[in-house]
Amino acid sequence: MWRLLRPDAVAVLKDKGARASLARYFSVMTDDKPAKFMIAKRIEADFSQEDPLPELWRTHDKLTEEFYKIQGEIDARKLTLDDLGEPERSYLDLKIAIATRILERCHFCVRRCGVNRLKGERGYCGCGLEAMVSSIFEHMGEEPELVPSGTIFTMGCTMRCLHCQNWSISQWYESGDPFTPKELAGAVERLRRSGCRNVNLVGGEPTPWLQRWLLTFKHVEVNVPVVWNSNSYYSEETAKLLAGFADVYLLDFKYGSDECAVRISDAPGYWEACTRNHLYGKKYGELIVRVLVLPRHLECCVKTILNWIAENLGKETRTNVMFQYRPEWRAHRIPELQRRLIPSEIDRAIELAKEAGLTNFIT
Repeated sequence: MWRLLRPDAVAVLKDKGARASLARYFSVMTDDKPAKFMIAKRIEADFSQEDPLPELWRTHDKLTEEFYKIQGEIDARKLTLDDLGEPERSYLDLKIAIATRILERCHFCVRRCGVNRLKGERGYCGCGLEAMVSSIFEHMGEEPELVPSGTIFTMGCTMRCLHCQNWSISQWYESGDPFTPKELAGAVERLRRSGCRNVNLVGGEPTPWLQRWLLTFKHVEVNVPVVWNSNSYYSEETAKLLAGFADVYLLDFKYGSDECAVRISDAPGYWEACTRNHLYGKKYGELIVRVLVLPRHLECCVKTILNWIAENLGKETRTNVMFQYRPEWRAHRIPELQRRLIPSEIDRAIELAKEAGLTNFIT
């Protein structure tokens, strides 16, 4: 059925630009190569739960280097997962240990609230310890290379976008349903076996639930690409934990200035975090960048963003210039966001992408 609904999701399999920028993703999708989390479970990690956090990070940094060497050997057919064995403690276990420590003084996102979520405290995002899920389904509305995408929408968010289209999820107008890591693992496996090309961790925002997601994939036994679908407003510690876990970084690039980020999304320091995390994504995985075009934000945001992508990530970066904006939630508080895009703004955004020299953008 999805082939009829989304013929572009079939055509993209022969798209040279998509295949070049997402080569490993396509290989994992077709089970030709293992997902990163499957490799991470096979790399031995020598650590104790009682080790100080700085020591755990030092071990993690070393193992991240080792991970990518091993991934290269696996991709070159010089090693297999079976050659690695099944260690008592793995690189993935180390990530879980560090993420659990972070929960004691939560700093998964840029806000660094410092609350102890292990003791039930909640910060800006409103997230506790047990993962709360809004919905799980096969998504047909994502980028063609992702469709059908096995999406898991979790509750809460690290930003307050006044125009949020998922405001009932991100701002807890829904309550969500609790899921254990084993239950989430079962959902991941069902989505993959139903024909989904990937598992898409989204929300809301997946960042507050990183510890739960790492625990989840300890129990996942099927090969599936992990898509980290994020607003990009996460800490450098989170970026390091995503290395060797996320196969595809599906990252929003929302604003070209902190002024716009604060005014519309209450996100101070957005530019620094967003650019840093896109660079991490390029270094440690494969990227799809989403740029939602907002009314009257062509020059201050879209132009700046597209030029930065071309200059820092490469002109061949898979970039989705999105025209789906519609006024939602509290968008009426921002004068220019009270309407949809007009044709001249759509034309200008396409013109800006071409002027930036981007060769692999879609709309």
